[in-house]
Amino acid sequence: MPKKTPAVPVPSMPTWETLEEFVRTKIQATMQAVLEEELTEFLGRGKSERRAGVDPAPGYRNGRGKPRRLALSCGTIALRRPRARNLDERFASRVLPLFARQSREVSSLLPELYLHGLSKGDFELALRGLLGEGATLSPGSIERLRGKWQADYDAWNTRDLSDRELVYVWADGVYVKAGLEREKAALLVVIGALADGTKEVLAVTPGYRESTESWKTLFTDLKTRGLDMPKLMVADGAAGAWAAAGQVWPETREQRCWNHKLVNVLDQLPKKVQAMGREMLCAIPYADTRADALKRRERFAKAFRRTYPRAVEILEKDWERMVAFYDFPKEHWKHLRTTNVVESPFAAVRLRTDAAKRFKKTENATAMIWRLLLVAEKRFRKIDAPHLAAEVYRGVAFEDGVKLTKSNRRAAA
Repeated sequence: MPKKTPAVPVPSMPTWETLEEFVRTKIQATMQAVLEEELTEFLGRGKSERRAGVDPAPGYRNGRGKPRRLALSCGTIALRRPRARNLDERFASRVLPLFARQSREVSSLLPELYLHGLSKGDFELALRGLLGEGATLSPGSIERLRGKWQADYDAWNTRDLSDRELVYVWADGVYVKAGLEREKAALLVVIGALADGTKEVLAVTPGYRESTESWKTLFTDLKTRGLDMPKLMVADGAAGAWAAAGQVWPETREQRCWNHKLVNVLDQLPKKVQAMGREMLCAIPYADTRADALKRRERFAKAFRRTYPRAVEILEKDWERMVAFYDFPKEHWKHLRTTNVVESPFAAVRLRTDAAKRFKKTENATAMIWRLLLVAEKRFRKIDAPHLAAEVYRGVAFEDGVKLTKSNRRAAA
């Protein structure tokens, strides 16, 4: 008889080449053991253990189901769900829900891939590279996941906000392309800074041309769901947002975006003097005091009023809204001068939505862009000196960025 070829021993320790497969195998074995332990806990006895007692719990083990693939962020594994029969109630795994095919981490990976430039057709190829050849997410399942995002967005859009201690909000209307819409649609976006210094996306909703009614509906909805009135709102020059805020949040201070103001003023200057005008304009909001900012404004007015009066008129318009940030902590000024808090995360979102007309309707765009913003939200940094946000929330007064105390109030008097 021919000699049998000896079996190759399975190494107990992985090599660099087999590390990924080794880890996935270990995870698969652990997950399978957890599923078996769940059923043991449910039945009250282990495998092959006889029922004991006068009135033992009903039910018997009944083998395992067919192998199911589960996509995890570390790769795709195969599991067999243990089954039971003759039960008074249905056995449901807490670890592996009945129709689950991917973990939450994998679900959140999809908008990450979209945000970084993958089109829908590239998803499956990318997921196979990341999760292994057994990845369970096809283009069809991706479409179903996008439908789930719509449901998640609807739930998010009605969540309770009464536990938020709101200090600042940045409100901006961002325009996106929608394939079957005649004009680009406005999405009204509100991001807030809370008393602990964290920033949170509070609202993403379609609005008709940033109208007063659209903003009022949005602000009223936030208020109805328990959101505090902010101490300061930062927005661009759109009249609709200011009119709506004045009606819904009458005591909120208002700060206009300096970036938008700068662009509007420079549009009134010819190219030959724009460099000089830009330098003078940029210096204004970086003045140490409100009085110094006014002096720098007057310097600009002296240089251009005679030749370009319209530029000076635009700069002087709505001046109190331009310098409201001086009544808040100096450490927060860089966050309060502009609407960059909204513009920065939206830059990547706009890059993706402008690359192709992905959205046939505005409502389809909203859920996807909301999901992309929540991805960006994970990377939001706290505002500088977050402890001062709590003081602003409590109503502590500041002047030229400095907290007012009894001593400096007397000195000022």
